[in-house]
Amino acid sequence: MTVSVLLADDQKLVRTGFRLILEAEEDVDVVGEAEDGEQAILALRREQPDVVLMDIQMPRLDGIAATRRIAGDPGIRSRVVILTTFEQDDYVFDALRAGASGFLLKNAPPEQLVQAVRTVAAGDALLAPAVTKRVIQDYARRGVRTPGDSRLELLTERELDVLRRLATGKSNAELAAELYLGEGTIKTHVSHVLSKLGLRDRVQAVVFAYESGLVERGAQ
Repeated sequence: MTVSVLLADDQKLVRTGFRLILEAEEDVDVVGEAEDGEQAILALRREQPDVVLMDIQMPRLDGIAATRRIAGDPGIRSRVVILTTFEQDDYVFDALRAGASGFLLKNAPPEQLVQAVRTVAAGDALLAPAVTKRVIQDYARRGVRTPGDSRLELLTERELDVLRRLATGKSNAELAAELYLGEGTIKTHVSHVLSKLGLRDRVQAVVFAYESGLVERGAQ
């Protein structure tokens, strides 16, 4: 299956570089480019790509604001991977809160860029290797907490357990080993959690777990 991608960056040289990397892959197709957030949103509505690679600093509408609008637009199904040269935590926090499904530094090697696109297109979430569990937990601590979110009542005890463990950064394989279940069963549980909570992906599930009070800061 071919993964369709939109490139949103105000630097043409950067867009050209990304295009060359991605179009060298048989299963990736770059369907458009945008110079700012406004252009990106219009292109997303028109092209409906699987993934948009979104720069943070752009004119007219920056990447964080554009991501927030994309996540809140039911007419756009694309997932967002934030690309930036900045490693400050605040950019990560803002990107996650806005609804990004991934976060990757621009200086990441080409193979990581390609893998990021494939990972997010498959419905999984992606955080750059430099973005650790500590960053996620610190984000949750800084975020708005709404303990006792009523949506938790929609989950079974098993689904709550899966969500708690998922929020500490564990992969499906690690969850399967801990719970003595098959990976297919774990994927089903994660899918049910996302569906019941109205969340796009695992990143949003992590954020929800901390902000709802289901998982406390420092949990491992």
